[in-house]
Amino acid sequence: MSIPRIVIAAPASGHGKTTVATGLLAACAGRGLSVSPFKVGPDYIDPGYHALAAGRPGRNLDPVMVGEELIGPLFAHGSAGTDLAVVEGVMGLYDGRTGAGDTGSTAHVAALLDAPVVLVVNAAAQGRSVAALVHGFRSFGTVRLGGVILNQVGSDRHEALLREACEEVGTPVLGALRRAAAVEAPSRHLGLVPAAERRAEALASVDALATLVESAVDLDAVLALARSAPPLTATPWSPATAEPVPGRPVVALAGGPAFTFAYAETAELLTGAGADVVVVDPLRDETLPEGTRALVVGGGFPEVYASELSANEPLRLAVASMAAVRMPIVAECAGLLWLCRTLDGAPMCGVLDADAAMTPSLTLGYRDAVALADSPLLPAGSRITGHEFHRTTVHPRSGLLLEPAGGAAWAWRGADPEGFAAPALHASYLHLHWAADPAMARRVVTAAAAVPAPA
Repeated sequence: MSIPRIVIAAPASGHGKTTVATGLLAACAGRGLSVSPFKVGPDYIDPGYHALAAGRPGRNLDPVMVGEELIGPLFAHGSAGTDLAVVEGVMGLYDGRTGAGDTGSTAHVAALLDAPVVLVVNAAAQGRSVAALVHGFRSFGTVRLGGVILNQVGSDRHEALLREACEEVGTPVLGALRRAAAVEAPSRHLGLVPAAERRAEALASVDALATLVESAVDLDAVLALARSAPPLTATPWSPATAEPVPGRPVVALAGGPAFTFAYAETAELLTGAGADVVVVDPLRDETLPEGTRALVVGGGFPEVYASELSANEPLRLAVASMAAVRMPIVAECAGLLWLCRTLDGAPMCGVLDADAAMTPSLTLGYRDAVALADSPLLPAGSRITGHEFHRTTVHPRSGLLLEPAGGAAWAWRGADPEGFAAPALHASYLHLHWAADPAMARRVVTAAAAVPAPA
């Protein structure tokens, strides 16, 4: 397949990758191009802004969680039929999984996609020294650095100085962005505020980014660089199952502002396995979708919406009733908190005999986990790599679960057993990318189909 593609990287976090990637997507879409957005790593927030700019789902490319052999196929699936793919990197260009070299890094994904790289540099406090930085990144490693976009440039004189320095080391400057308050997005304890929580403001920010990039970046040069990427040998990944589970059971998928952390492939895999996937917003919907026979709850920020989630007592009781009759429920991170008895003292669904609370400590990192018990998600003994990212803690009460057959969900090196698992329930802090093991979706749908249809 021949998809023009480009990777947006930086020397470190905070240089403006999201600003440039989102602005490029929006500016190119404004020119009438069909654009496909991607993010390296397990980030859920940046793809939300990408999706607003591109008009199609933002997707993640994470070789640690899915294996490097799936990066090409997942890219081919998400970019099929588009004129341009923009891949936003993670952290610094060569920053990967701790202790594993550049595995999982932006450079790793750029190499797997054979895609040229544009380095975004925050030049606010730099002059001619920018040449040494750019030369170092161009000389280190094997990725093709096709140019630089300068960010936070202060004046015409500053820009001229920076451009002259980059010319000294033979690296083209593809754009120079001035400081602009209109494009800034607010942040809180886990990063940017998700676009779904501030849609009107986020759309205005994306429009401002498009204007900024259109005026400050040589889009024709960027597109020419993207089109220089060679054909990619990859068969598009497919979520379809050869023999879908019969009966099309309804699987409710939590969404809305409180539960924005979800990979697009999760819903696609559930649908491909034979489910009728219906989104439920726990902030607004007082009932589960009609005919619901399973519930999947991803991550997000329930701690920010604890009072509103608690106030929706009808839905909390409906979820507790699901658990009482052993309908399958799968929850990760934010979903885990919602299933607890309380969150910072506010009543939640009460499915788990546990209380959740905010904590000042950030828990972050990849985990190579082993399933300790059978659940609707995986059989005991299954091995998978996931990602933990939260500032909360869960304290079990008398036992792990209200269901007597329950136990811990996971074990991994250097930590106590984590999460909650039972024949009809899986709840854990661990974020998973279901494309790594599509059998998870089929297992959930199969469990849903086994639930007697509502009378």
